[in-house]
Amino acid sequence: MKIIILGAGQVGTSVTEILSREAGGDITLVDIDEERLSLLQNRFDIRTVHGHASFPDVLREAGCDDAELILAVTNSDETNIAACQIASILFNTPKKIARIRATEYVSEDKLFAEGGLGVDHIISPEQIVTTELQRLIERPGALQVLDFADGRIQLVAIKAYHDGPLVGHHLRALKDHLSNIETRVVAIYRQGDAIMPDGDTVIEVNDEVFFIAATEHIRDVMSEMRKLDKPVRTIMLAGAGNIGFRLAEALEQKNYQVKLIVQSPERATEVSKHLKRTIVLVGDSADEELLRMENIDKMDVFCAITNDDEANILSAMLAKQLGARRVMSIVNRTAYADLIERTMIDIAYSPKQATIGSVLPKFRTGALEAVHSLRLGTAEAIEAIALDDKSSKVVGRRIDEIPLPKGTIIGAILRDEEVIIPHHDTVIHNLDHIILFVQEKKHIDDVVALFQVSAFFI
Repeated sequence: MKIIILGAGQVGTSVTEILSREAGGDITLVDIDEERLSLLQNRFDIRTVHGHASFPDVLREAGCDDAELILAVTNSDETNIAACQIASILFNTPKKIARIRATEYVSEDKLFAEGGLGVDHIISPEQIVTTELQRLIERPGALQVLDFADGRIQLVAIKAYHDGPLVGHHLRALKDHLSNIETRVVAIYRQGDAIMPDGDTVIEVNDEVFFIAATEHIRDVMSEMRKLDKPVRTIMLAGAGNIGFRLAEALEQKNYQVKLIVQSPERATEVSKHLKRTIVLVGDSADEELLRMENIDKMDVFCAITNDDEANILSAMLAKQLGARRVMSIVNRTAYADLIERTMIDIAYSPKQATIGSVLPKFRTGALEAVHSLRLGTAEAIEAIALDDKSSKVVGRRIDEIPLPKGTIIGAILRDEEVIIPHHDTVIHNLDHIILFVQEKKHIDDVVALFQVSAFFI
């Protein structure tokens, strides 16, 4: 697939890094910063074009005449929209995806409906990150929470503690403990090494356990791995950018007690006009005196969400040291995220991986509904649709007849409105939504190929 990426900022660079590998290097990156383009060209072995992303001649030079996908992710919503419109009108580009940050645009559904502004799909990294951080807050103790099948199914990662009823026992005991609940443990990571679980696998202390279940059963399954944390009431957020503001707004609507630390007095004044119940504080989130004065030791969650990785890490570590029950930090650099796993920070969250997950289904050729990165991109969870085009490799087959790559597990199926935790003899039906855990990313192409349909399928 020939892909044009417009914008070499943080989002564009992250997407380029992944897609340059997954799409075989057929990537053209467009930006107005010539020096940055030169650096990225050498780093990723891609083609670059210097110029304004929405100018017709620039798009023509980038190869828009025969491009299959345009991904407009500049820092300007208006530029992204204009570029997609021009690609549609002048070049008849099949797929056009635009990054849209302003809620004023996103909230108007008709703008991006068929026949609207020429945008086929929109992505909002800030909203994606906000939603996922909110899920983590609402599931105290979870390391990762991912939604599938319109929220009916969740995949959760949790660390097993000694006070969990299942710890020290075989996985098959889970059925005895939760006789009326269906769940599937799809992976266990022990001291960094992946274990493919079966009924004889014994859960050990500090195991990182990934499981899938219907959303309403998640809390019950979590309670088997560790004593459940108390529900979250008090939250302190550090940073009032787009993500910080959106998260504060979402949390106060859920009746959480929220404090928001803002470094700029002007920004503090601005956000306080829109937030109704959030306490807005002006200061440095790494200021020990400020944190103590605001009772950091009484906070259930501290979340550092500025644009500065180093500031996020330091303030989160300080908050933990001063008594915050659970601390989270946004980290964009993968190397930093790896280091954090060995610190007192409970969760290192990568916006880059979340953004990539929203883009991947748009360019992969299988019938994919959702793609989520796990463990900082080393594994993936996929929601695929089984389509019966008479050549299907999955429809009509038992699970044990499907040639799944090593380390790949079908964890759950949504059939109509029913959530099914499948067994080896479960038969896949047409239009089933299938949730798969893929332990190694090198097998992704093989998994996606199972759900490809013929060119003649309608």
